[in-house]
Amino acid sequence: MAKEDQKFSIGIDLDTTYSCVGLWLEQHNRVEIIHNQQGHKTTPFVAFTDSNQRLIGDAAKDQAVINPENTVFDAKRLIGRKYSDPTIQKEKILWPFKVVAGINDKPMIVVKYKGQEKHLCAEEISYMVLTKMLKIAEVYLETHVKNVVVTVPAYFNDSQPKATKHDGAIAGLNVMRIINEPTAAAIAYGLDKRANCVGETRSMKLRLPGKSHLGREDVDSRKGNYFVADFKKKNKVDISGYPRALRRLRTACERAKRILSFEVATNIDLDGIVEGTDRFTQPMLKQLKEFYKIK
Repeated sequence: MAKEDQKFSIGIDLDTTYSCVGLWLEQHNRVEIIHNQQGHKTTPFVAFTDSNQRLIGDAAKDQAVINPENTVFDAKRLIGRKYSDPTIQKEKILWPFKVVAGINDKPMIVVKYKGQEKHLCAEEISYMVLTKMLKIAEVYLETHVKNVVVTVPAYFNDSQPKATKHDGAIAGLNVMRIINEPTAAAIAYGLDKRANCVGETRSMKLRLPGKSHLGREDVDSRKGNYFVADFKKKNKVDISGYPRALRRLRTACERAKRILSFEVATNIDLDGIVEGTDRFTQPMLKQLKEFYKIK
């Protein structure tokens, strides 16, 4: 709860897959992650549109299987990139929604909204999610919020953080700083640490290589790629052209990934994934080496 005359600065983590919003509690010397309306600390970076409504977050993800063509995820991968970028061309094969080239080769996401075809850029999706996270904070604080610090993936190039800051400005926010996620994590880790370095010089520099396509969605995509190829080999049917089948497969891969967090094995089990085909069942243990190319 908050008083109207209090001014707050919030932090928003705009991750590729899930986002969250937090507040620094001075009296408790800690960060409070604010729960969304569903009681979750994180909100899916997903947007959905149809003839009547626009949904963001959990509500959008919940109906993804029913209407995959209008359910947009992974949008942050498009920010600051060209449609002709080889990365985009590889990714879009497994996206159930349509991505086309816009002006100056800008990737545009095609959705249907209120009976019309709309072309949305990734920044517009990011703006929707940013506005959603802001609303979550304002409901919790019971006051308007303007000042915000935003974290972005470390793989963002120079233009991508600028685009994110522009989204914040459009939303009426004062984006105080854009910080990449590893830096934010390091700051959070050392926030309450104290050191007394006297009598000698100390110097440390650490650099670790990163991989921008090895997150939770990438794991699902890699599994999805594997099963699309396997299904085509066994059934002579390429399901990459069936958005609903792709969404069902991706959802099943995500579910299997969660189960493998505490079980040693599980199955991908889908009945009639494409009309005219039999039940699709695959064990999810022996393929792990294939997914990660472990030798």
